[in-house]
Amino acid sequence: MAFQATVGDQQIVWRDTKRYLWIMGAIIPLIPFAAWGLVAWTGQDIFWYFGPFFVFAVIPVFDLIAGLDRNNPPDEVLQALENDKYYRWVTYLFIPAQLVSLIWGAYLFGGGTFGGSAPLDVVDKIGLALALGMVAGIGINTAHELGHKKEEHERWFARVALAQTFYGHFFIEHNRGHHVRVATPEDPASSRIGETVWEFMPRTVSGSLRSAWGLEKRRLERREQSHWTIRNDVLNAWAFSVVLWGGLMIAFGWEIFPYLVLQAVVGIWLLESVNYLEHYGMLRARQESGRFERVNPSHSWNSNNIGTNVLLYHLQRHSDHHANPTRRYQALRDYKESPVLPTGYAGMIVLTWVPAIWRRTMDKRVVEHYDGDITRANLHPRNRDKWLEKYGAAA
Repeated sequence: MAFQATVGDQQIVWRDTKRYLWIMGAIIPLIPFAAWGLVAWTGQDIFWYFGPFFVFAVIPVFDLIAGLDRNNPPDEVLQALENDKYYRWVTYLFIPAQLVSLIWGAYLFGGGTFGGSAPLDVVDKIGLALALGMVAGIGINTAHELGHKKEEHERWFARVALAQTFYGHFFIEHNRGHHVRVATPEDPASSRIGETVWEFMPRTVSGSLRSAWGLEKRRLERREQSHWTIRNDVLNAWAFSVVLWGGLMIAFGWEIFPYLVLQAVVGIWLLESVNYLEHYGMLRARQESGRFERVNPSHSWNSNNIGTNVLLYHLQRHSDHHANPTRRYQALRDYKESPVLPTGYAGMIVLTWVPAIWRRTMDKRVVEHYDGDITRANLHPRNRDKWLEKYGAAA
């Protein structure tokens, strides 16, 4: 399908070369079913652990094979591109598929069998929980895409997608907290150079929760309402999870609870791992007024790897997302001035597991991005004096 616009006497025609690849995002909820199919086909229980293998081995290889796509839609066709309903239904399709995979997984956690197979033992259930966690984490990304939109039903869809992980407060903190404070020391979701992912996790999880609660409390206080109300978007988002998890435990037994917790933790970890690498070391300059400069494309790490982009709805074109939060994923553009990751998000997450490798790969890129002036970067307080000494700057 071609998108066309007329400017004066010039006819502009643009095609989305990834148009029919976007539907691949809907294969993610099929990961647990693929794991079961591989176990049934091979008889090898190790395939219950197919989920992490798919995300952290298959997708990075797909990124390397598929290559890069720096193709940007012209400004003249952006409105028509965003109005194409096909792209919306691609994201809507993810949510029922996500719920079906969770229900099926809960059935197996509760001792259910399929095709005459024996009930899963604890080790197999852990593998299945990891697979569901991969779905949950990428489901949070679907919620991220929908939660930014003006349409009320899409924001409710976002809450449904977040219910699996009990992380509904992300909807509030990300939109009204992170997007305001991004690339500043005050943002719990912006990692600092010298900060390992293992240090970042507790800081961002606790900080995001406190921020979301504070944002809602202040919003309701301005309306002279108590924050202990279902109108509190943190509480009503969590209510989705209570209903979902409660219904699953009523249907399949309380013994599924530990596995629901495990898959939620894995999903949250996957989301926050992405947060860690999206703004690593990036810092907005403070102006004479004391306020930080406006967000610009230089404050987010980007990637044009096709594989991860089609699975994550262009999340890797993060600079344009922060410049235009309501812009739909298919219309996000690449900026030449944005810092670029060596590969896609899936491969970069693997690097975060070994801090020495991560820092060897990324710290020099942060320094180069700021033309050797490390004082312009978001520094971990523990490493600040060391960095300033290394680069000859006065503390």
